[in-house]
Amino acid sequence: MEAPQKLYLLDYGAGNVRSLVNAVEKLGHTITHIDTVEDFARADKIIFPGVGAFGYAMQALRNKGFVEPLLAYIASGKPLMGICVGMQVLFEGSDESPDEPGLGVFEGRVERIDSSTKTVPHMGWNAAHVVGAHTTQGPDMGGDRRYYFVHSYAVPYTACGRQQEFVHTATRYGDEVVVSSAWQKNVFATQFHPEKSGAAGLSALQSFIERDLVRSSDLVEISAPATIEAALTKRVIACLDVRANDQGDLVVTKGDQYDVRENSEAGGDVRNLGKPVDLAKRYFEEGADEITFLNITSFRNMPFADTPMLDVLRQASRCIFVPLTIGGGVRDITDPDGQHVWPAVEVAGEYFRSGADKVSIGSDAVYAAETYWQRVADGVPPTDGTTAIEQIASRYGQQAVVISVDPRRVYVRSPSDAPSHHVIATSTPGPQGEAFCWYQCTVKGGREPRDIDVRQLVTACEALGAGEVLLNCMDRDGTNSGYETDLVADTKAAVTIPVIASSGAGRVEHFSDIIDRTDVDAVLAAGIFHRREVPIADVKRHMAEHGIPTRTVE
Repeated sequence: MEAPQKLYLLDYGAGNVRSLVNAVEKLGHTITHIDTVEDFARADKIIFPGVGAFGYAMQALRNKGFVEPLLAYIASGKPLMGICVGMQVLFEGSDESPDEPGLGVFEGRVERIDSSTKTVPHMGWNAAHVVGAHTTQGPDMGGDRRYYFVHSYAVPYTACGRQQEFVHTATRYGDEVVVSSAWQKNVFATQFHPEKSGAAGLSALQSFIERDLVRSSDLVEISAPATIEAALTKRVIACLDVRANDQGDLVVTKGDQYDVRENSEAGGDVRNLGKPVDLAKRYFEEGADEITFLNITSFRNMPFADTPMLDVLRQASRCIFVPLTIGGGVRDITDPDGQHVWPAVEVAGEYFRSGADKVSIGSDAVYAAETYWQRVADGVPPTDGTTAIEQIASRYGQQAVVISVDPRRVYVRSPSDAPSHHVIATSTPGPQGEAFCWYQCTVKGGREPRDIDVRQLVTACEALGAGEVLLNCMDRDGTNSGYETDLVADTKAAVTIPVIASSGAGRVEHFSDIIDRTDVDAVLAAGIFHRREVPIADVKRHMAEHGIPTRTVE
């Protein structure tokens, strides 16, 4: 009887590798972590995932003494699969960390994606076009399938030099075409995350695990970059507000303008719309492109390591293979005994290790932005590396940090009435017929207003290193009257990072309308999905019928 292959995982501390382990196990296999240099010789195949910064990845490999064993493993002819930054470090270097050399397995350098013509990071579901026919059967990829990308740096696809020897697929993002997968001899690597790409990604991963992907050395003619078509889709995100009810059970709830009780004046029960993992699994199966958990219970009476949301993430990541975001409580935390202090970057790290791909920061983002602008006013450098946004982005990458904004309208008769704020003309006049407003940010779940507007918040947070904006609107929450178009359009114009429209969707037309009017990167809804008032499949069908690129579910 043939001995089972020994599949190993090369983890340098990149963050969420749990999802990759879960994907491997979903395919019926087991995988072992590489802990020592000797493990390289024991491995039959190695998967090398990575997120965050190029330089951090290379330094971590060097600090562990893994660079030479990894290169020796590749030279031995045994199969290696790199994922995201795990692909990038196989090139000669990166503009992200100019002084840090890469492994040099593939020719070329990783370059910054141009943010002057499009949002960066490149975040969402895009195609991977196979650029040439091979005599060897390749990975199970291509066609109309979409894969999940999230990166700010990439290798330009030129079809020149030695690219015909190793480029397997290319992907268009706006006016740029990048290498989305490489395959040369025994090394296969993807810029996208197969473990987060649903059935399409699992198929690519399965072909590496179960087949001998060794590409022959014959050269093939490859497609010109101009022939690679645009295929990025608009994301549909399902959001679950999770909190403990009065009996102490974790439930999914939904507020009406942030009030989650059935009858708040009479002290009614917390609205219970289902169990978090069960609902999240349903959304994955129905075609949600991402799932966001917002933890609206503080759990201050227990050690952070025992927080129930960590277990929710662990369970969810076993059965959900699209990106997971967790929000709420991403800040410095002191355990009840006062002995253990968790810096925000460690809180985020624990969420990533439990299965999250991104963390959403709310109140602390407001405080960080206030400090940023105060430092600008004081004439000192506005960033100093101490905020949660900066520290998490530095370790895990810009794409891992989402800022969640909870604003409400403040009406004024003219811009001169609010000289310190960004005032816009509003299509929803105020109670006294006011034609202008500014959007005031709040903290503590919308309970406390702050003297900072959304434009000030998002521009400061982008400068601090945030990678995405989750844009709510308290005036629209629970109304089913449509998204706050004025706010979304203004915010989209203010930043170069992706923006998610949230709050107010009540029918399928609201999703297509906000995309058509603002070109927002993603749309999010909660209650209408929970109650099946508007199924996710209906939203996607409607978007597709209106010419909006949409991922279909295999």
